[in-house]
Parts: sequence; structure tokens; C-alpha cells
Amino acid sequence: MNPVEINFWNPETSSLEVEKVYGERWLHFSYNNFFGKIGLWAMVKRSWFSKWYGSQMDKEESRLKILPFIKEYSLKTDEFLDQPESFRTFNEFFYRKLKPTARPFEQIYNHVIFPADGRHFVIPDLSKVERIYAKGQSFDLAHLLGNQNLANDYQNGAMVISRLCPVDYHRFHFPVEGNLGETSLINGSLFSVNPIALRKKISIFWENKRYCSILENQTLGKVIQLLIGATCVGTVNLTTKGNKFVNKGDEYGYFSFGGSCIITIFPPNSLRFNEDLIKQSRQGIEYYAKFGQHLGTFL
Repeated sequence: MNPVEINFWNPETSSLEVEKVYGERWLHFSYNNFFGKIGLWAMVKRSWFSKWYGSQMDKEESRLKILPFIKEYSLKTDEFLDQPESFRTFNEFFYRKLKPTARPFEQIYNHVIFPADGRHFVIPDLSKVERIYAKGQSFDLAHLLGNQNLANDYQNGAMVISRLCPVDYHRFHFPVEGNLGETSLINGSLFSVNPIALRKKISIFWENKRYCSILENQTLGKVIQLLIGATCVGTVNLTTKGNKFVNKGDEYGYFSFGGSCIITIFPPNSLRFNEDLIKQSRQGIEYYAKFGQHLGTFL
């Protein structure tokens, strides 16, 4: 396997596929070149850079990028709620809504669904982490959550990392129903969450700006969702606020332009995960799935 390539498992084709990376040359330069690393430290990880880049995607002329982007990445426009020509800026297109029929899911209470489109990786027991993107990298749950006591409760819990690429549908949802608490901000940098970066430095997850919420399900208990900011995604937009009951599949919010990541943490011994997802994750391979597809079942 070529270490430069980003491979993921596509269950729709039952094969390994190579990800077409938006901005791949820039990523390799930033994380593998001496001068690129200097620029990464000095500029790219900082919030002002993402705000500036995001502002470019809010300009009217950015809409000229939409149709070439759709063509380059073969997006399915018949899934869009609005026509491509209706978007006034690239950002409006980026966080587009889909038709309700585009992401159907069964309303089975004990089924947990993927919260977003993307490439997913599961760790069934955080106390037995063998590899995440690359071997030899340890995971610091306390720093990720910003709370040692909370980390202690989930040290044997399960984690699902859902990585959204620029080509993906960028709205995220609730994987189960429950009572949603307040969403808190944990400030940080804005490194890329692409595997090119994560293979070098898994601590990006707890160094980056992130939002944390707890969703209490009557059967599972407390499910944690972390919304990870990344380069060019300094702002996470919440469309559902806390202190209310939410249904499985309800929209939680959306990311503006760039790659993004959602981490979902489940209580210990609470789920039986999709077997294919577990199989691929054990090999260090991400599993492609869409919002609403089956992630796991209550034990």
C-alpha cells in the first residue's frame, strides 16, 4: 500500500478505494516539508487564517468554483435540496441541505446511526487502543475531553471517529435520541484533520478547537459528541441548542468550508458495532458510510 495514498473501504463497492484529496499538494508540503512545517506553525493552524480563507468562500465570485467542484468530485446533484445554480457562494453550496429521501434510516429504537457522511474508524475499547491511523501513537482522552473525571468514566468506552472530507455532505446529526445538554467550547488550534496530518500527530484531536456535548439516552446512558474544528473550519454552526430532547437523526449543525471531524464516545459495553466497520478499523482502514446508515445495536 502506497503510504502517500489515503485508502478507505467502500462497502457499496466492497473494495478499497483511494481518496481524492482536496488540496493534497498543500497538505504534503505542510506536513512533510521543512519550510511547509514553518508555515504550518506560523500561519495555517491559527484561527485568523481559517477565518480569512472562510471569508473568501463567502464572496460572490466564489460561486464560480461550484460547478467545477461538482464535476471534479462527481457529486450527486439529484440529492441536493436546492439546485446548484441557486447557491450564491461556495460556502452556501458547501453546507447544502439534502432531500429527506437522500439519507433514509429505519426508526428502530435500539439501532444507532452514523451521525454524518464520511470515513469512519471505531475503537471498541479505548483501554485497548493498538493503532489509530498509525502505530505507536497513544490517545489522551482527558485532554480531548478537557475533563479528567469524565475521561475516567469512559476509559473503557467506545469511540467512533467520523472524518468529513470537503466533498462530503457537511451537516451532522444525532446518532440516538435523548436529552441534549449544553454544548461547551474547548479552544485550540486549527490543524488539518486529514490522515496525512493525523499519521504524523494524533494529538491534533485534543490540540484543535472543539465543541463538546453530552446526549443522555435512556438505555445507553451518556453519549459524548465532539465537533472538531480544522484548518479553514474555524466556525462550527449549531442549528440545535442544548437543554432539550432530540430525536435520532435530528440535525445538530453544520461545518463551513474545509475538512472536519466528529468524535462520538459511547459508554463501556453499550453497543455491538457494525462488523465490517470493526474489521476495517482493526486493519487501520477507514470505513465509508453515510449519515443514517447502521452504526451499531444496543447490547
